[in-house]
This record gives sequence, structure tokens and C-alpha cells, in this order.
Amino acid sequence: MSDADYESTKNTLDGIIEKLANLEHERWSRWQNYMHSKCMRQSDGSLLVPSTLVERWERQMQTTYWDLTDEEKTSDRDQVQQYLPLILAALTNK
Repeated sequence: MSDADYESTKNTLDGIIEKLANLEHERWSRWQNYMHSKCMRQSDGSLLVPSTLVERWERQMQTTYWDLTDEEKTSDRDQVQQYLPLILAALTNK
């Protein structure tokens, strides 16, 4: 890739930062809604995460992508798929 092509691509990607950040916030919000729905709200407003979920999420945090189950990998791929249309549109100027 030439320096000019690199700069052009970098400028294009820089131009979609806000759209990608918005998408990331939406992803994070969905995760938080899901996580909160699985927890038990305490009288002081805090949330108690069931031990089965803590164990699962801790295992996933300590596992590389390559060592995840096929189902877990598919979940990660599904998340990435949400970003691709924005990137493709930016790179093809559409």
C-alpha cells in the first residue's frame, strides 16, 4: 500500500469514528440490559450476579478467542458483523 493509499484509508476510517462509537455504545447498552436482566436487584439498588454467570463469564474472560466454544465464537462473530456495513460503506464511498 502506498503512503497516499494509506493516508486515504486512514482518513476514511477516521471519518466513521463517531458512527462506530455509536454502534459500540448500542452494543454495550444491549449487553448491560442483558446482564442487568440476569441479576437480582438488592434493596440498596446494587445487583447480585448469580454465581453460575460469574463462573461462565470469568471462564470466558480467561479464554482466548481461539479456545472458545463454537457457540461463543459465533456470538463474537455476530457482534463484529454489526460493524462491517459501516466499514464497507466508508471504504467504498457509498
